[in-house]
Parts: sequence; C-alpha cells; structure tokens
Amino acid sequence: MNKPRIHILALGGTIATRPDATGAMQMGLGADDLVAAVPGLAAIAEIEAETVSRVGSHSLSFDTIAALAAKIRALKADGVVVTQGTDTLEETSFLLDLLLDLPIPVIVTAAMRNPSLTSPDGPGNLLAAVRVACDPWVRSHARALGVVVVMLDEVYAAADVLKIHPTRLNAFAATQTGPLAALVEDRVVPMSLPVRDAIVAARRHFGAAGTGKAAPVALLWMALDEPGHLIDAVSTDADHLGYRGAVVAAMGGGHTPERATASVLKLAAALPTVVAPRAGGGPLLRKTYGGPSSEIALREGGLMWAGRLHPLKARVLLETCLRAGLSRPVMTEIFDAFG
Repeated sequence: MNKPRIHILALGGTIATRPDATGAMQMGLGADDLVAAVPGLAAIAEIEAETVSRVGSHSLSFDTIAALAAKIRALKADGVVVTQGTDTLEETSFLLDLLLDLPIPVIVTAAMRNPSLTSPDGPGNLLAAVRVACDPWVRSHARALGVVVVMLDEVYAAADVLKIHPTRLNAFAATQTGPLAALVEDRVVPMSLPVRDAIVAARRHFGAAGTGKAAPVALLWMALDEPGHLIDAVSTDADHLGYRGAVVAAMGGGHTPERATASVLKLAAALPTVVAPRAGGGPLLRKTYGGPSSEIALREGGLMWAGRLHPLKARVLLETCLRAGLSRPVMTEIFDAFG
C-alpha cells in the first residue's frame, strides 16, 4: 500500500532556530533539517520538504500567507504541513483557512521550546502533524475540518485555536470548543467536527482576496475609562493613519466606555468597524442592554458584530473582506454569521 505524500513547507520560527556564537537563538534551520530531526517520518509518509522562508512569525504578513496559500493550491500532495513560529500562528492558520478550500489536510504546527533546550517539542509536533495529515479520518473529512493546528498531541480548528501563554509548553488551546482530535500512541482519536458554515459562506465572496491590495486594519482595545483619543486620531486623519478598517475589542457582551462611545460611532461612520469580544471569544450580545454604549446602540450606530471571533481573528477576517473589495452590507452579513 502506498504511503501518503506529505509536503512540508517550513517558514521559520522557534522550531527552526539554532544558537549563534553568543548562545542567542537565531533563524537558520530549513525544512530538510526539521525532517532529519524526526527519523520516524519516513515510516508513515513519503515526505517532500521545502524551505519557504526563515523568519519569525512576528515578521510574516498577509501577502506572505496569501503567497503560501497559492503555493499550497498548486502542490501535488495528499496532505500539507506548514511549520512556523507561534507568535502569529492563531492568525496565520485562520487566514489560510479563509483562503483555502481543498480536499486534502492542511496542518499548521510549530514549537514552544527551541532545539537547544532539553526535550524540544518541535520534532514531536512535526511527527504528530504528519500523522494527522496521513490519518484516514482526517483525510476523509479534510474539507469539513478545514485548516487545523496540531500542537502537543492535540488538533484544533484554525478559527478557534488561541495562544494562551507566551512561553509555556501547553500554550495553545481552543477555549470555546476544545480539540477536534487527540493523538494517543500511534492513533488519531477523533472527538468532533467544527461548525464551519460561517467560514464556508464567507469564502464564497473572497475569490483571489489574498492577492488584493493591502488594507491594514487597526486593533483598538477598550479598557477601564478609555477616553478614545486613538480612535479619534484614526477617524479624523485625512487618510485614517493608513488604516482601511478597524476592530474594537469591546467589553462584556459588546460594550464601550460611555466617554469613548461617540468616538467609536464616528469611527464606524469613517471606516468599516467591527466589534469583537475582548474576553477572547464567545458570541456577543445583540439585544439585551440599552443605553448609549450598549450593544443595541452600537449595532444601530453601524458597528459590525464579530460574534464568537477573537479580536485577532476578526481583524484577519476584516482585512480579507477589504482586500476582496466587499461592500459593508456583505461584510456585515459575513460577520453576523459567526454568531
């Protein structure tokens, strides 16, 4: 029986670092180095490895990920594994999910412990990612699963996975939904399929959105007694400081400080503006509280609602919509579908 053909694309990140003369970790390892560190890969798959870049994920861009999506579409493979840094993995994996609709597994993985440390997790995560890409259940449900993230023997939906700690080994979780599957011994144990109706509906509008003109989105966090000066600066500047949209990470079920609310409404009149939960996820309220800074007032004032999406993921989705040249009514419909 032929083994699945798995293409590994290496972007850099902690998983691909090595120490310099001072002991500081620097980018340097390529895809072949990562594969060589996991001899067991050859037993489960035919591996082709390619180094795409050697940068930390904090330096990746929308254009980089759009180009990566195009490369993945062109591959002749039974599955794809992307290795990168963890700093933006929760964003890049979601962007790939918005841009790709493939009948093969696409897995993103990384490492929290660099190769110079005792028990680095990179080799184990790469082996687990390839196992997931080869698994019959995963392959038969590839479209239903979408792009997934594999970290520490757990499989997460790209729309739900979050980095919840800056350094800990178990830094990734899907706090709203939990993992889709777990790796036990040499098995992938399925647990659930993700609810992807909103993503599938959104993707129909995108076309070649990844190749569209850059449309930076501001991320503005609401906090105790926030006066709204930064919001005012974005909305009143002749070019909106270069931004083409904004995400407001709001309090509670979708609220802003009353002193900043006029600024938020002015911003929504100037730019497509989305409200997302600063709590990190969970559907926002729509019609519970009244008053000038309530969810009812903000929705009536033209703010789009991100539903269950984390502010970071709402920002990715909004820029993808803007790059696709979508109208506000269409964008509102897309975001509303997330709850």
